[in-house]
Amino acid sequence: MTEERRRAQAAAFLALHHGTVPLVIPNVWDGGSARVMEQAGFPVLATTSAGIAFSHGVPDGALSRAAMLDRLAQIVGATGRPVAADLEAGYGPDAADVADAVARTPSPRSPPASRLP
Repeated sequence: MTEERRRAQAAAFLALHHGTVPLVIPNVWDGGSARVMEQAGFPVLATTSAGIAFSHGVPDGALSRAAMLDRLAQIVGATGRPVAADLEAGYGPDAADVADAVARTPSPRSPPASRLP
């Protein structure tokens, strides 16, 4: 995804917050749920850390960063909608860890996190 496309999506997402009707953002947990919500007409999607963890059979907060980012890549790749990602507590105790998690957050053409250094 180009920087220009990212900025356009961010501007569109911000504009949705200032519409005449309340913005309803459904939580998705995999590519299938993302497609269903996109087809239902939602203009933007969000992830749920609990839903993603539960779909892996583990409690919320127990999923590794790599597994979460892999699932985010699946979700983002399944839809053309902007996706707001729940990145837990940033996957680390300090700002550098959070920055690293954000930098590894997938865009529509990103490889799965398990293939990143």
